[in-house]
Amino acid sequence: MPLINENRLDEYIRSIRGAYEKLLGSLVEIPTVSADPACSQAIRKAALLTVRILKRFGVQAEILKTSGHPVVIGALGTNKKNPTILVYNHLDVQPADRSEWDQDPFRLTIKAGRYGGRGATDDKGPALTALFAAKYAMGKGVPLNFRFVWEFEEEIGSPNFEKAVRSIKAFLHAQSILVSDTVWLSGNNPAIPYGLRGLLTAGLELETGDRDIHSGLAGGAARNPIGELCELITRCYDPHTGRVKIPGFYDDVLSTGREERQRFSESGFRTSDFKKAHGFKKIRFDEAAKIMDAIWSKPTFEVHGIAGGYTGKGIKTVVPQKAEAKISMRLVPGQNPRKILSQFRAFVKLHNPDISVRGEAYLDPYFAAPGGEHLQAAVDAVYFGFRKRAVLVREGGSIGAVVSLNKLLHAPVVLLGLSLPEHGYHAPNEYFEWRQVRGGIRTFVRYFEQVCRIR
Repeated sequence: MPLINENRLDEYIRSIRGAYEKLLGSLVEIPTVSADPACSQAIRKAALLTVRILKRFGVQAEILKTSGHPVVIGALGTNKKNPTILVYNHLDVQPADRSEWDQDPFRLTIKAGRYGGRGATDDKGPALTALFAAKYAMGKGVPLNFRFVWEFEEEIGSPNFEKAVRSIKAFLHAQSILVSDTVWLSGNNPAIPYGLRGLLTAGLELETGDRDIHSGLAGGAARNPIGELCELITRCYDPHTGRVKIPGFYDDVLSTGREERQRFSESGFRTSDFKKAHGFKKIRFDEAAKIMDAIWSKPTFEVHGIAGGYTGKGIKTVVPQKAEAKISMRLVPGQNPRKILSQFRAFVKLHNPDISVRGEAYLDPYFAAPGGEHLQAAVDAVYFGFRKRAVLVREGGSIGAVVSLNKLLHAPVVLLGLSLPEHGYHAPNEYFEWRQVRGGIRTFVRYFEQVCRIR
């Protein structure tokens, strides 16, 4: 017999809208940019605020210190007879250039059910959605315990997360891990991923002089570090097809099988939706099957920025003394980021030994064969929450904490995200929507109700 009355649940959701918006505003206004050392104090402030928020919901919460940014942990319910769900989210955000935004990125704007601001959809909005759902479920007698883990280093690869949570492994013991940090295929196509790509990030640097020099006085004899970095990059991969040319790069890739390819083809993925959501004018190929394969099951090599020389208005005719390129590789099941970095270093040394390689973040890929009661409960919960059928696919992004929690706790992970492609993950003018909050609370409460019956 259902523990949750649907009409009363909807009444609850309507009643908490103002409180939700106020809390989201308080979180968005703190610039929790984990990649920026200047934001360390802001992140500390956000961690303290997070503890206060959790305590207001009846959660026993505290800050877990790491050698980097903190982790906030909490417990709601301690009945050992009840199963436990661990709810993971992250509260750090990507950098935001004010000149690229239509608003102050660190001030929540509310317009027609849209919540604008950095972190609104990735991942502060979904985190609060899960919290409101857990409070309601507990208040209605759903026999569960909850553990909360809210991280502040996800956007830089979670370098200190695993070591930190390993020390409290017993506290975090759970039968299910819920993560609401993934993206639907479109507004009409909810998606539950069962695989995530891993990540390797690195910096390339070449210094050829003590200072920038006049190109008329020394040009032709002087080496140009920007040009040499560009030449090396095109040796690493084909920018037209995306094919990586580093020897051994694809050796360990686990290929997709016929059943999985069929699942992709039946997912409802549409090229037109994909292009519109991400603002693409042109992409490498238009066939839906190739796009899905490229973003879900193939590794990548990407260039995120090249710095060096003069970048102001007009042209300053200098040959730069040094240049730097920011690189990442999304990796798929079977690939090891440390092995790939070793191959990358050897390739760079072979072609230009003067270029230094600085390895930064390492995240392993995640993959779990789709199936099991928890995943089916999630599919049913999405239909209850949104009246839409969720598809099971992979996702191209990376969440280091998922790999760590799965490894430490040996519990099924359910990636039950609420964000849409057009919400602007990592992009200017990021936003979240009340309709996703409403459907999300319904979804999570239904999932909690079903999980308590799984033994």
